Amino acid sequence: MGHHHPVPAPRPVVVVAYDALNSLDLSGPVEVFHTAGGYDLTIAAPHPGPVTSTSGLRVAVDTTLAEVCGPIDTLLVVGGEGARAAVADPDVVAAVRRLSGRARRTASVCSGAFVLAAAGLLDGRRATTHWSVCDLLAATFPAVDVAADPIYVRDGDIWTSAGVTAGMDLALALVEDDRGRDVALAVARQLVLFLHRPGNQRQFSAQLDAQLADRDALRDLQAHIVDHPEDDLTVAALARRAGLSERHLARCFTDEVGVTPARYVERARVEAARRRLEDTDDAVAVVAATCGFGTAETLRRTFLRAVRTTPTEYRRRFRTASA
Repeated sequence: MGHHHPVPAPRPVVVVAYDALNSLDLSGPVEVFHTAGGYDLTIAAPHPGPVTSTSGLRVAVDTTLAEVCGPIDTLLVVGGEGARAAVADPDVVAAVRRLSGRARRTASVCSGAFVLAAAGLLDGRRATTHWSVCDLLAATFPAVDVAADPIYVRDGDIWTSAGVTAGMDLALALVEDDRGRDVALAVARQLVLFLHRPGNQRQFSAQLDAQLADRDALRDLQAHIVDHPEDDLTVAALARRAGLSERHLARCFTDEVGVTPARYVERARVEAARRRLEDTDDAVAVVAATCGFGTAETLRRTFLRAVRTTPTEYRRRFRTASA
């Protein structure tokens, strides 16, 4: 007889929703928790019945804020234009303060930070929100130490995040904190593969999989790899560019980025090839050459390993209409 490992009880997550919320602030984190598994999600709002997002999408509500029962692992307050009305509603602010007191940790997406601030939960803490309202948050709540740059900020058991897709980054960080990096990366890969990102975005998955290095020379190297996948990107060439010995570069890069230079180069090249397959009609051999793979066969082998499909099949599924 095998040992039966007890399956841990799902962690209760309560999402605070309200009218004029941003639907992505809610659906992004919900998709992350759902994909990770092991979370039990409840959507709570000030009143029964659906809430309507700014885009007109209606979201069903499981319970009212007053009726949330049972333990809470994570309290997550979403953002949106309706945050202003939520902040002005003493019942909502009091409910968030009360529920946060029962939760192991409290988090916000985008302008949801204003609701946490109004509840006094950010006093004396570092926090962030959408870049366009960071100054407003700092001016309205002087006791909050507002950080404008990060995608998300953790201060003790309070987590705040910037806008929209940053809510998914925040949720991934929460999953990583609970279950470890491997689970978080598996979730990221699964979701990022099916999220179509415009080619001009720098925060794509090769970056998402790896930290940005601390030191400028290595950060510049990461950017160079991403921008020039067709270059000679052997460790020897990278070491020359960074002005470091090969051994020193390999060690520093792996320490700070979390993957070897070769691994990072491969991910950047796969990402570049994915975008070309999505956005152009270039022959697979041309994609292979322009993205640093040399031959179509090398690209095919790498794709099978990294993306679990062939370049041709990938293009068939993800080719964009706009191109």
